[in-house]
Amino acid sequence: MSGWRYFVCPVEFNNDSNRFQVDCEPSELFQPQDYTLPSVLESFTAWTTVRLYPFQIHSIALSSFASIMGPFGGFFASGFKRAFKIKDFANTIPGHGGIMDRFDCQYLMATFVNVYIASFIR
Repeated sequence: MSGWRYFVCPVEFNNDSNRFQVDCEPSELFQPQDYTLPSVLESFTAWTTVRLYPFQIHSIALSSFASIMGPFGGFFASGFKRAFKIKDFANTIPGHGGIMDRFDCQYLMATFVNVYIASFIR
């Protein structure tokens, strides 16, 4: 999808033509770059370099954290509730607890994504 400017550039309205237009130079995150593989991977793949978009590397990091550490958000929320002797955060969803009980893993991910973007992307 990064090959189409419509997906990586902001869409602006042109008053003269009365149409939306997409006209920008994509940022470095959406331009392919060559990366040298570590020697360990070279022996398995027989490639010395690989051509990737930088956003693909960021998406691998974010998805790895989500799949490995994301479930611990639920454990943290359960421990928090037990410390305060609370069974559910609310009763908005009968039998399931409140909204926070349904999205407890998302709080850990939102914090990580915020720190990741501030540290590595900006």
